[in-house]
Amino acid sequence: MTASSIRRTTAKSRIAAVGAIAVAGALILTGCGDQTDDSKETPKNGDGSKAAAPLADKLPKEIKDSGVIRVGSDIAYPPIEFKDDSGKTVGVDPDLAAAMGKQLGVEFKFENGTFDTLLTGLRSDRYDIAMSAMTDNKDRQNGIDSETGKKVGEGVDFVDYLSAGVSIYTKAGDDKGIKGWEDLCGKKIAVQRNTVSHDLAKAQAKECGDKKLTIESFDNDQQAQTRVRAGGADAGSADFPVAVYAVETSGGGKDFQLVGDQVEAAPYGIAVAKDQAQLRDALKAALDAIVKSGEYDKILSKWGVEQGKLDEITINGGK
Repeated sequence: MTASSIRRTTAKSRIAAVGAIAVAGALILTGCGDQTDDSKETPKNGDGSKAAAPLADKLPKEIKDSGVIRVGSDIAYPPIEFKDDSGKTVGVDPDLAAAMGKQLGVEFKFENGTFDTLLTGLRSDRYDIAMSAMTDNKDRQNGIDSETGKKVGEGVDFVDYLSAGVSIYTKAGDDKGIKGWEDLCGKKIAVQRNTVSHDLAKAQAKECGDKKLTIESFDNDQQAQTRVRAGGADAGSADFPVAVYAVETSGGGKDFQLVGDQVEAAPYGIAVAKDQAQLRDALKAALDAIVKSGEYDKILSKWGVEQGKLDEITINGGK
């Protein structure tokens, strides 16, 4: 991919909506434990017995019997998933998972991990699914390393549920002349490892020639933000909802600014192992149900990401 091939989409109209999240009191925290409990319980009847879940029979028997879907997630990516002041896991993904859980009669239990290990954890059966603002693309579907082009695994299926692009941000009032990806040549950028931002930075670096683009990659996006905030990098890049949230909340909205337009809009997907088609289809059915009920729209609006709404829940819709 060259810099000139990057698809651009207008970003500005969503900033105010995401800024409303800060008013709701959701703040970025840096500490994450090894495992979290989103405290979402399966619905119960008035007598305390488990309420009927309309889509429970669509689940594989072992998951239905256990009552739990283990979710691998990098819980440091607000507003998609992060910890609030009380240490509770909150955000777009936990809310969608809780709504899906009511349909399926199970608890989605979020377990924290670094983003670049989530698919490995899925392959090793540590997790049942990975739900972590993960962009659905053909390389991940086919188990291909995007940098080397080599096969590294059997790949995964995705149940797509949101669309988002990628943005660049800098320190507020100091954009270093950066207006877009081509302006990063000769600069230093901080990104989260193995994300689309990381891929785009590596692609841009190949176009820079002697005017080298230096890339610093981190386990999570908050570490990348810290690097930019401290002046150790000229710019950072993250998915658009995350970048906007950082701009609106970090330092009371005084730390960062967005530069240029978001690029490479693509779907986020829930990753499921290739041999778990029944679970994949159950998740799609649950998402279809909350779309139909209107709960999907309410959750996206709550977190200011309603412009990422998909018109249809799809499987493997990424390119």
